[in-house]
Amino acid sequence: QVRLEESGGGLAQAGGSLRLSCAASGSIFSINLMSWYRQAPGKQRELVAQIGSAGNTNYADSVKGRFAISRDNAKRTMYLQMNSLKPEDTGVYYCYFLTATTGAYWGQGTQVTVSS
Repeated sequence: QVRLEESGGGLAQAGGSLRLSCAASGSIFSINLMSWYRQAPGKQRELVAQIGSAGNTNYADSVKGRFAISRDNAKRTMYLQMNSLKPEDTGVYYCYFLTATTGAYWGQGTQVTVSS
């Protein structure tokens, strides 16, 4: 059974930093795309950042220059370094892995709260 487990969420002050991790376990291979999404209260889930198998990245305009996504293929783990946090970054952050063989998987989410 495949499982994605996020960690690193919590409470931060505006201007602070947090680092999220998402580690995969189980029979999951050939992960083409790794992504972070977030959902704020009362809002739709939105894409924050994504990274392809070649290391190519894409960011939402709202986080460009502040967040950095990375991956460790050997560990089947993805990271999101979040700097210069703002209250509007508050939400539940979800990881998403798209594989070449067995489909897509979501993590259970980790709460990030940024106080002003």
